[in-house]
Amino acid sequence: MTSLPKSAHSRRRFLHALGCASAAATAVTAPLLEAEAYDPGQKETATRYRETEHVQAFYRTNGYEGASK
Repeated sequence: MTSLPKSAHSRRRFLHALGCASAAATAVTAPLLEAEAYDPGQKETATRYRETEHVQAFYRTNGYEGASK
């Protein structure tokens, strides 16, 4: 087995330290963030489902006779 050059070792240590630092920063700041509720508004909660003729044909074709209103 060949040994790695000294620059490869320092690069690995640097990347390892960088990964550990970012993980530690995330772990510290995550509990400090406040959750905000999302309000979709009236338009986004409106009913978009329409039981059109092609939807009814799909129900008939696939045996969902009871699913149709």
